[in-house]
Amino acid sequence: MRALSLTTLIVFVLDQLSKWAVVQGMNLINLGERDVFPPYLNFRMAWNRGVNFGLFSNSADIMRWILIAVALVISAWVLLWLYREKAGRWSMISGGLLIGGALGNVVDRVIYGAVADFITMSCCGFDNPYSFNVADIAIFAGAFGLVLFTGRGTAKPAPKRRKTP
Repeated sequence: MRALSLTTLIVFVLDQLSKWAVVQGMNLINLGERDVFPPYLNFRMAWNRGVNFGLFSNSADIMRWILIAVALVISAWVLLWLYREKAGRWSMISGGLLIGGALGNVVDRVIYGAVADFITMSCCGFDNPYSFNVADIAIFAGAFGLVLFTGRGTAKPAPKRRKTP
């Protein structure tokens, strides 16, 4: 559980620090955009009121609180699942990535009413119109890691049948 707790804390702090540094410190909240290493890395301010790629976005304040509740329930469920499974180190790190990212986005929804997305990456003729943040990267990596590292060795083998002559 230590790996999960430490990873959760590190992701949460990195996410919130990066959002503060870019959104407030670099004044992206007012500037709207800043080229960092075009076209590969740019900062474009986007307020995501929904989930990935703005799905389920709604201006109704109730949707904000529903998404907060869903993120907290999923985080609690992952925590309980990993604890009960007595998951290995990589599963715990993956869970920490997911939970830390989810909590980072929850804080945004509470403070701003939406998730602060600002990283935009493009390459090789592909112009990416979507922005994301450190929490989004961690959630994706954590979910991928949970798929990859959990569920092994937990299934009990079927009992052997005796052959009758």
